[in-house]
Amino acid sequence: MTVSELLEHGFSEISLPDPDREIHGVYIGDLLSWVMGRADADNAWITIMSNINVIAVATLADTAVVILSEDVDLPEDIVQQAQVKGVNVLKSSVPSYETAVKLYELLK
Repeated sequence: MTVSELLEHGFSEISLPDPDREIHGVYIGDLLSWVMGRADADNAWITIMSNINVIAVATLADTAVVILSEDVDLPEDIVQQAQVKGVNVLKSSVPSYETAVKLYELLK
C-alpha cells in the first residue's frame, strides 16, 4: 500500500512530498531515541509527538510516513521542514491503538 492510498481510508494529509512511497509495516512509539533505533525503513510510524525532532527521526529511520494520531497537528514551520526533507506526514483522528488496528487491516 502507498502512503497516498491511506487518504482513501480516513487519514488526512499534512505533508505529502512522496505520495507513492510503499508502506511495509507499522511502528508505534513516542520516545524518539527508541524509535530511531527500532523503527524499520518503510514503516508507518504512529506517534503523538509534534516537534521538529520527529522529522529528523523519520529521516534517519527512513520511515514511509509519520502518522500523528489523536488529531495532533504540526506547526506550519515543521510542516515546511517535512516538505523540504521529503517526509510524508498524515493525521488520524483516533488514538494510536485504533490507528494501528486500522493499518493492520489495510496492510494484510
